[in-house]
Amino acid sequence: MSSSSNSATPAKHAAGAFDVRNVIAALIGFYGVVLVLLGLFSDTAADRERTGDVNANLWAGLAMLVFAAAFALWSRLRPIVVEAPPDRQDPEDDGSGRATAGH
Repeated sequence: MSSSSNSATPAKHAAGAFDVRNVIAALIGFYGVVLVLLGLFSDTAADRERTGDVNANLWAGLAMLVFAAAFALWSRLRPIVVEAPPDRQDPEDDGSGRATAGH
């Protein structure tokens, strides 16, 4: 006889903050904000002369913010589903696969 708890499918959940797309979005977004702020408040004539009269920090920062938003939206719309680990039967089992002393 088999019990119904052994044949039940394991619970599934989204990877959430551990999804690498969220990490990428956070890092690129942070650098994008920094570049936008530099483009708005630290724009000099020498910088404009080197880039052909284009505020490169501002435009690069805006592009990075759009990229970060796309990654965040992608991870929100198509989350990675992870199966939960099966419950341990032995309360002394530490999950290492080694036998405990006295058993």
